[in-house]
Amino acid sequence: MFVCVCVFTWCCSVSVLDVEKEYIEAAKRNDLATIKQLGKGVNINAKNVHHRTALHYAVAHKNVEVVDLLLRRRAKLDLQDKHGVTAIHLAAWFGSLEILKLLVQAGADQSVLNNEGMNMMHCAAINNHTEIMSYIINDLQMKELDKEDQRGNRPFAAAAEHGCVAMMHMLMEEQYNMATMEPNLSGDTPLHLAARSGQMEALQLLLDSFDVRDEVNHAGQTVLYLAAVETHEDCVQVLLSAGCDPNIPTIANTFPLHPINQRGHTQLVKLLIGNGAHINAQDQHQRSPLHLAVKNCHLPVIHTLLESECNVNLTDHMGQTPLHIAAEFGRVDVVEMILKADVALEIKDKQGKTALGVAARADAVVIVDMIIKAERYFTWRKVNKSCNGFLHNEFPLTFKLDHRMDTKEIRTTIWNLAYKSFKRNDWKKLAEHWTFTEEQVAAIEEQWTGPQSYQEHGNRMMLIWLHGATSTQRSPAKELYEGLLSIGNKKVAEKIRMEANEDEMRRCIIS
Repeated sequence: MFVCVCVFTWCCSVSVLDVEKEYIEAAKRNDLATIKQLGKGVNINAKNVHHRTALHYAVAHKNVEVVDLLLRRRAKLDLQDKHGVTAIHLAAWFGSLEILKLLVQAGADQSVLNNEGMNMMHCAAINNHTEIMSYIINDLQMKELDKEDQRGNRPFAAAAEHGCVAMMHMLMEEQYNMATMEPNLSGDTPLHLAARSGQMEALQLLLDSFDVRDEVNHAGQTVLYLAAVETHEDCVQVLLSAGCDPNIPTIANTFPLHPINQRGHTQLVKLLIGNGAHINAQDQHQRSPLHLAVKNCHLPVIHTLLESECNVNLTDHMGQTPLHIAAEFGRVDVVEMILKADVALEIKDKQGKTALGVAARADAVVIVDMIIKAERYFTWRKVNKSCNGFLHNEFPLTFKLDHRMDTKEIRTTIWNLAYKSFKRNDWKKLAEHWTFTEEQVAAIEEQWTGPQSYQEHGNRMMLIWLHGATSTQRSPAKELYEGLLSIGNKKVAEKIRMEANEDEMRRCIIS
């Protein structure tokens, strides 16, 4: 597009003689007095570095007097700038009918094309200049200019792409009959062009006037897909209301939900899902909308998808679930959201890694602990189905780090045990007593900070256990006491018992 002609702030060539340079500059400034003052001795067809002459600038400024003066001084009419733009293109582009008539009367080439194959009819159509279009067709009898540019767009398509509704109405009238829904060289119809550029009024006019809805271009993209890709929410709404299908895949097997999840447009996601878009559609890489939202960390979109009960266990071409991806990128909030859904934690990717294994490999310590908490919690719930109804009435379920005041005392006790009392393998013995799996222990142990790493391992393991005890409303003091006895640490167990409050101890008595 030669929109650049709209802004005339270009530099002039140093190769132009000073007086000619000033002449062009005067035309740029729309300075009639200087143009007259410089007189006839100047080469009025001199060009600057952009190959523009004084006539180009005078026409762009719509200065009839200067244009008339230049024409009387025999300015060349059909000189093209570096974009192939001539004075007659500019007259049609800027909508100066009087200047256009002067140029035509002076003998300007009415069929000249710019570098993009556009003639003056295209220029008028793009800028909604109906009076110019009427002059071309009715007065000049040049309807043959209704032809394709280098993109294959005729003037009606150009008007649709730029939202020129008045022009579209005019070209649709019976006396003009220039409306067409023929595709261009990319397979885009005027409806595609209007949708991509977000021209809602033009889009609505085309939907009302033509029986077109789900045609695809050469990339297999529907009009709805293009509107969604460019996040034109109003256009998407109009198209859905007109009955466009949100589940037509492109050649690359992507659906409208894929690009908008990738971009994180929550309202569009809700709009498409509400109109029947397949929430679990997978693209050519087997990625679901949730995969893309997770990869780009769009939390509101992820929340929307999970609320809509998308399948969190779909795997992509690497065998990864969305949880694998969230774990690999260390996204704690995303992991938390997915863990609360009906996620299968045992799924392995093509490298044989579960999400827990991926998190351990990435040294995402917080996420490792979160996943183990979730594994242990959901295992407990399967065994204790009758207890599920009363859980989390006071505190909502979370797998993140525990910062609650009511667990501060026992968390301090746990820290002291791990860093001051435990020997190297005590934490593993206690983990075995509390039925931690080998994979869970290995994932905890993956973090290595030196010879004393076992202290941090023990602290993390016991905090994970504490999460399970508190979230399922079991007695932490009682279980800790029993666990310490099981690994032969009676002295510390008794100390824990003595420090516990009297009410808690009544529940610690072993019958």
